[in-house]
Amino acid sequence: MEYFSSDDSDTELFQIIIDCDESSDSDTEDIPLPKEYKPRVNYMTKLNDYEFAYRFRLSKSAVNQLIDLIQPYLSVTSKRNHGISALHQILLALRFYALGTMLVSVADFIGVSIASASRIVSDVSRAIARLYSNFIVLQNHTQQEFYNIAGFPRVHGAIDGTHILIQSPNSNIGEEFRNRKGTFSINVQVVCNNSLEFLNVVARWPGSTHDATIFNHSNLKDSCEQGLLGNRWLLGDSGPNTPSEQRYNEAHIKTRNTIERCIGVWKRRFPILSLKMRLKLENIQAVIIATAVLHNIARNLNLEEIEPEISIPDTIQEENVIVNDNSPSLNISERQLLINNYFHV
Repeated sequence: MEYFSSDDSDTELFQIIIDCDESSDSDTEDIPLPKEYKPRVNYMTKLNDYEFAYRFRLSKSAVNQLIDLIQPYLSVTSKRNHGISALHQILLALRFYALGTMLVSVADFIGVSIASASRIVSDVSRAIARLYSNFIVLQNHTQQEFYNIAGFPRVHGAIDGTHILIQSPNSNIGEEFRNRKGTFSINVQVVCNNSLEFLNVVARWPGSTHDATIFNHSNLKDSCEQGLLGNRWLLGDSGPNTPSEQRYNEAHIKTRNTIERCIGVWKRRFPILSLKMRLKLENIQAVIIATAVLHNIARNLNLEEIEPEISIPDTIQEENVIVNDNSPSLNISERQLLINNYFHV
């Protein structure tokens, strides 16, 4: 289903309420102020495919699919009252993810008030986050794909952590979010497959939380203990020393490099993840999950990896935090058995 404008114009009009001091002239006191209108651009028709993807990080067809999926969860007022369409709400949120800037910038770009922009980012992010179970799932066909990288067997997914920078939530709980580098963040645990698609994302723990704590309190650990991964494991980090262990380690590094690449692609597509988010905590968590869902949609559609419009800090690898290899998926004895059976010199 296409969502282009039905008329020849590429703009819609919206209303800006102008605040001004009351007039001291009693003769004009009851005269209503004139309403000022500003064009709201239809970027679907105004921009070519590359320009659109460059600014909104998704293709036009992907945005149309997204409208179908989340429109029931968005509040759309009548166009006759200059309401904000589902299309423009989604484009505003995508523009915010692309720039990670102040809300006033994306509000002006789409043509809404700052208050409306704040509400829209929250509403759209939450609506997209509701799609988590549709697009982020523990797949069962990953083993061979990982084996093809470097001969590492029985890998279900690569697991890692990354810090998403935020402003301090408030004085009462702020220190919980101060990470080991002294900045405020959310410590996000992610798992991916060889195609750089997320299989699992946990985005609710403060930056000071140890990685093992996140894993031990996750549904992912329950899945491991219940045998839902079969005889496969999640690939974390390790550092063997013997020749056989060194072969194991080389295969290990090449295989789990997928998660580092996945995080990098995710953050470059949505630069807001590499900048300090200045939103309410619950909205930050919604943005993280929403962009993870959009990342998987982009991967499923084989969308081109377009360079970000803005410069982002070169700290993606530095901010990654390795999840310790103490999960039940691959304990010391299992690792040694794996080294002896597959990597013995």
